[in-house]
Amino acid sequence: MNKIRVWDWPVRIGHWLLVGAFALAWITGESEEWRLVHAFAGGTVVGVVLFRLLWGVFGTRHARFSSFVRGPGAVLDYVSGLFRREESQYAGHNAAGGWAILALLSLGLLAGASGWLVYQDIGGEWLEEVHEALASGMLAVALLHVGGVVVSSLAHRENLVQAMFTGLKQGRPDEAISSTRPLAVVLLLGWVAVCAWWLAR
Repeated sequence: MNKIRVWDWPVRIGHWLLVGAFALAWITGESEEWRLVHAFAGGTVVGVVLFRLLWGVFGTRHARFSSFVRGPGAVLDYVSGLFRREESQYAGHNAAGGWAILALLSLGLLAGASGWLVYQDIGGEWLEEVHEALASGMLAVALLHVGGVVVSSLAHRENLVQAMFTGLKQGRPDEAISSTRPLAVVLLLGWVAVCAWWLAR
């Protein structure tokens, strides 16, 4: 197995933007003084999620949902394979990681939408509680995802965190992407800035 280019620039930048924005939103969530910052961070989360949903259809090979969304059987096979220390069959996201990504995107979108309604003083206390529950659910899935990354990294002897910085993973040459789409990052950042500004108004 060689080191091949798997993750394009929009996937990597979007991933770390989502991590940073969610962390900032979580830290500022209980402070009235930081309400605008919280709304801006939430808008950033929504912007990244919406872009990632489009990129999951039109992005590079391993960014597409069709390449990593698999059924429960594939998830069970992958998890059981971890205990048998089998080599990973996936150059991109593994089957379990694919479900975590879908959960994070769904929770991010729902938490952002409910947060915007609360920010607009729509819905009252019950919606605020729903928003907090969604954010807590997203944190739980994120922590589970981090745990899975650590376990997979150890089991397959590959640094998956580093791969999300460099874009490089182990794989066959025919599994490599042909372009990292650097110009698409401009679209990502522009779109996220618009979403963050609009939702924090």
